[in-house]
Amino acid sequence: MKASKASIDSFLSTRKVAIAGVSRDPKKFGHVVFKMLKEKGFEVYPVNPGTDNIAGVPCFRNVSALPLSIHSLVIITPKSQTREVVAEAISKGIDNIWIQQMSDTVEAVELAKTQPSLNLIAKECILMHIDPVTGIHKFHRSIKMFFGLYPK
Repeated sequence: MKASKASIDSFLSTRKVAIAGVSRDPKKFGHVVFKMLKEKGFEVYPVNPGTDNIAGVPCFRNVSALPLSIHSLVIITPKSQTREVVAEAISKGIDNIWIQQMSDTVEAVELAKTQPSLNLIAKECILMHIDPVTGIHKFHRSIKMFFGLYPK
């Protein structure tokens, strides 16, 4: 499954995003995504079963606890948890799901595909698509563009 630029743009246009798998450790990728989205002006809702607060932002223990107004979810969990998070998001009525590359599993993607109205993005790094792109993510984006692998 290859994400389209239109589906990515649609996901990012919501500006209100929950992130499952946010770490309290600022060096972990889940925390980096949380911080970057926040810095880019997104209203972020961290999900982590082990804490009530991440960097001063109230944290939700699971996807089911998120406010009803949340319709976009980034999943940055260990692969062993991804399918369960997708199932919970579908039950919650979340219709924009971004499964971060390296968190995706065949089972999670297949489950998401059973929902025809779901905007699913998988096998993409969200940090390559948040403008302006900086650092290593800018380099990765350039490489994908050069080789024709960047979503169109």
